[in-house]
Amino acid sequence: MTETKRRPPESVQKILKFDSYVTNHFVTLVNKHFPFMNSLKMHYQALEVSCHGIPWFAFWIAFTWLFNNAHLVQMQVNMLLGLTTDIIFVAVAKAYFRRKRPTANTNDPLGQMGPDIFSFPSGHASRSVFVAYFFLVLYPLHFVCYPPILAWTTCICLSRILMGRHYILDVLAGVCLGLFNGLLVGWLWIGQDTALWMINYISDDKLDGGDYHV
Repeated sequence: MTETKRRPPESVQKILKFDSYVTNHFVTLVNKHFPFMNSLKMHYQALEVSCHGIPWFAFWIAFTWLFNNAHLVQMQVNMLLGLTTDIIFVAVAKAYFRRKRPTANTNDPLGQMGPDIFSFPSGHASRSVFVAYFFLVLYPLHFVCYPPILAWTTCICLSRILMGRHYILDVLAGVCLGLFNGLLVGWLWIGQDTALWMINYISDDKLDGGDYHV
């Protein structure tokens, strides 16, 4: 009874089957014409860890705590906001759609917890695109940083497919979700004084540069 209710409409099933076919065909073609890609599995795994939600949260919280600087606090707080909304959006979407991961998906200890057992959308794709949007649009870094950021994001998205973690549609949905999250954070952008207040509220250290410095 439950399985019947969860069964998607026939039109959606056709889209999913086509997506599965295209994804498998794409991976086969890449491995056939670029055989060296098979030797990059360790690189794929490194990319996977570099964009996983837990390391990002741990790193960013440590970065915010250790580099307690008024000039950085606005960027730090808004990035934390974006990382939080990204995890919420992805978790809710995966729990709702409940699409199974590709049969080729193996050895994925980081993807066996909670909603991460599901495939749609790709959280790595959404997070990498949000990070790129953040540092290219919302808090622009020096232009020399643009190529490595874009290269990292592109490699993250491609590696999710080539590793067998996601279908192409999962990654495309993740890209769209990351862009939406970037637009949302831009709309909700937390100002300097509010960011200072938030950090000072949870920390005994007081930052210079705002009305809350004592």
